[in-house]
Amino acid sequence: MDATRNLRTFYTLIFTQTFSLIGSRMTDLALSIYIYNQTGDVTPLALVSVFTILPQIIGASFAGVLADRWDRRYVMMLSDAGQALGTVILLVSFLSGGFQIWHLYIIAFIKSWFGVFQSPAFTAAVTMLVPDDQRDRANALQTLTGPLAGVLAPALTGALYALIGLNGIIGLDLVTFAVAAVVVMFMRIPRPTQTEIGRQMQGTVWKEMVGGLKYMWSWRNLFMLTLHISLVNFLFAGAGMLLTPYLLARTGSEATMGLLQAVADFGMIIGAIIIGVWGGTRPRIHTIMGGILISSLFMIGVGSAQTPVLLGVTLVLMTLTAPMVNASATSLMQAKVPPDIQGRVFAALGQMTMFFMPLSYLLVGPLVDNVFEPAVNTPGWAVFAPLVGSQPGAGMGLIIMLAGAGLLITTALVYALPRVRYIESERPDYLPETADSTPEIAAKELHPVGAE
Repeated sequence: MDATRNLRTFYTLIFTQTFSLIGSRMTDLALSIYIYNQTGDVTPLALVSVFTILPQIIGASFAGVLADRWDRRYVMMLSDAGQALGTVILLVSFLSGGFQIWHLYIIAFIKSWFGVFQSPAFTAAVTMLVPDDQRDRANALQTLTGPLAGVLAPALTGALYALIGLNGIIGLDLVTFAVAAVVVMFMRIPRPTQTEIGRQMQGTVWKEMVGGLKYMWSWRNLFMLTLHISLVNFLFAGAGMLLTPYLLARTGSEATMGLLQAVADFGMIIGAIIIGVWGGTRPRIHTIMGGILISSLFMIGVGSAQTPVLLGVTLVLMTLTAPMVNASATSLMQAKVPPDIQGRVFAALGQMTMFFMPLSYLLVGPLVDNVFEPAVNTPGWAVFAPLVGSQPGAGMGLIIMLAGAGLLITTALVYALPRVRYIESERPDYLPETADSTPEIAAKELHPVGAE
């Protein structure tokens, strides 16, 4: 009965968080179109991304501590309430008629600061709600939330923008936050039993904040893989931030841009369904690294595509493997890491993998506005024209191509390392401690074979 109730709680949680995410994506898309149409520059969008990612780097460890200390239901409610506060401030700014671009940077920081509490609490909650044999499918379903919102949000934004305007869309976003918070309030998420490793990490907030990083450092091969994922995110982040202006420049149509973004998210939906049915490879590392290789290959294709049809095809194939990579990586960590420290470990993982993303955002905006796009109109561009063309957006296309090529090469090199390919075999899956488990045995989990 408890297992059935827990699964019901998980599916309800997924549904409400998707509903809330659709509202947030509608606001984000409407604002992106508004800002790019008002300024014609990419740099303001890049700065919004910087102010969005910084709190996730600064506050992730603290969020992980709260996710392990508190009822994870309360942590998610705090996240929803804080993000709603940021949306209220944004709405007031527009209604007052005094909105300026810099207001958006502050609001993005506020919403992201509270949003950072959502991920470690949610991911750790999945471990307690879903049995081991169904976790791959559950994580695949979780990866559907983003792309599903990405498919629905552009269509809804396009249909409603002319009727209710930007302020009306922001108001709808607030409604979705309220619904999600109320539903979570009445949920029950089981608390994990404290393990010996959890007792070792217990102490001051600072000690617990660095506990997740220490755990990852003790698993040296995981730490090395995480560093590579941070490079993957660095290269994908800049290219992803360019997607809206790039598609607008390539197609010259907001409607086509919205359709292509929906197509990209549709690719992720297909990928999530595939991983949910298939379950991925065993070991999971082959799905993770193989998926990154495939995405990087088609990322090169996105940068070179010059027609809506080719853009749609390459976008679908580029995003197809993302849910497979994310679901497999999440399941790997949930299987290996004790549940009572997962909040801190997942927070540390997110903190490390996002560390270089602000630099990507800060670099790509000025590079597009001051170097690559102006270069399209120069004689020297003839070298690159056969690859990306010479129309508006070609400079951004070249950046996306270079990022994909760099990702393809580095991932192939890292995948060739035996320490990465055999990462799962060096540490057994977590099993609940029994009465005859000794502290020494449990503590040994902190020092896997090969760790220095």
